[in-house]
Amino acid sequence: MTEQVQGRFREVATNQQDLAQLEAIMRETFTDTFGGEQSAADLSAFLDKNYNPPVLKRELADTNSQTFFYEVAGQPAAYLKVNWATAQTEQQFDNALEIQRIYVRKPFQKLHIGGVLMRRALEIAQQQNRDQVWLGVYEHNLNAQGFYQHFGFQRVGQHTFMVGTDPQTDFLLAKKLQ
Repeated sequence: MTEQVQGRFREVATNQQDLAQLEAIMRETFTDTFGGEQSAADLSAFLDKNYNPPVLKRELADTNSQTFFYEVAGQPAAYLKVNWATAQTEQQFDNALEIQRIYVRKPFQKLHIGGVLMRRALEIAQQQNRDQVWLGVYEHNLNAQGFYQHFGFQRVGQHTFMVGTDPQTDFLLAKKLQ
């Protein structure tokens, strides 16, 4: 078993450097994770629509959301985005925290950083006295599903997640906290 590498959380700021770094990491990790699952045109359309500076700046300015880099030796190794209240992408979960994005860059995978990100999200939910934490996971991403099950998440539904023109099924998973 590989040891966990030491790092630190830093909230992403709206300055040009952080925005550029966040956009690059988002595009990199989404492509690494899902690039083989859809056409190049659908992937490009999704990235251009969702991971661009105006969208990211708007997301970072939302007071019902937080985005963090997890840095190792001063370099972003992963990122985490959590939402609550009106920032949630689905409004069916009462008094909940959504883990919208949890990604680890390829060179830093297998170092238990995903667990560090998950524990941070759960800690935020507990500090906010949330009843539950939820997320969406691609139906074919079995590794991620196993990771979430390890943390006690259970399937409670599904929704359609559009990647370009390709409608994909995401399973909705939730974990009760109280």
